[in-house]
Amino acid sequence: MYHIWFFISTLQEQTILKEHITLIAYVIFVVLLLAVMVILFFVTFQKRKNKLLLDQIEAQKAFDEEISRTQSEIQEQTLKHISWELHDNVGQLLAYASMQLNMLTSKAPDDLKSKVSETSDIVKESLKEVRSLSKSLNNEVILNMGFEETISNELNRIKRMKFSTAELIIKGTQKAIENKKHEIVLFRILQEFFSNSVKYSEAEALSVTLDYRDAQLEITVIDDGKGFDIPSAEKGSGLINMKSRAKLINATFDLVSQPNNGVSLTINYPF
Repeated sequence: MYHIWFFISTLQEQTILKEHITLIAYVIFVVLLLAVMVILFFVTFQKRKNKLLLDQIEAQKAFDEEISRTQSEIQEQTLKHISWELHDNVGQLLAYASMQLNMLTSKAPDDLKSKVSETSDIVKESLKEVRSLSKSLNNEVILNMGFEETISNELNRIKRMKFSTAELIIKGTQKAIENKKHEIVLFRILQEFFSNSVKYSEAEALSVTLDYRDAQLEITVIDDGKGFDIPSAEKGSGLINMKSRAKLINATFDLVSQPNNGVSLTINYPF
């Protein structure tokens, strides 16, 4: 009788143990299932979150590029209008003044002829400067003149204003810039650099090097002026404009300067 009771008791314990094991296994399975579901939910959520962030970044990038492009187009239209005004109005007035002074030179008393002649020369130089500036502001003229000739025209203009030397150096075999709008953007970056050199650098020499390579055009501009501290200048509109224009055409932009060590600008434009 005792053996039978012991057998039944053992059988009951084994049954209870199996039920406990089954319950534990079930709980573990449920916990694992919940964990997998949570992980899948988290991974899916992160993917959607990352995709949303990437979409926002791309949208912001496209928006910024469109703003930069629009600003550039507005600036070009403004410069074109100024170019017309210089050529048609200021240029015509200076040309008329030059003609009048030439007529006065022959009629002026001997003691005034030298002064009238000197004034006439100044007006002629001013007319020459206005016409040269008019060319550099009109993108249609730039396209007709060509990239290198436009740079030469600008260097000659600012040389008369400021520098003892302003030279253009060309290396390699010339390759055409297929996108003509990019050609104008590159020239506007250089023009901004020239303008800053004239106003702030106190430099005497300026050089531009166009190095034509197989995959890119490397443009290097150097002046021997007093230089500046780049971090303090990064907030300025001139530097911001140059960087944004370079970014717009997928060109790299590297400006190097230190106080009393001049300024060096390198632009790499991919063909």
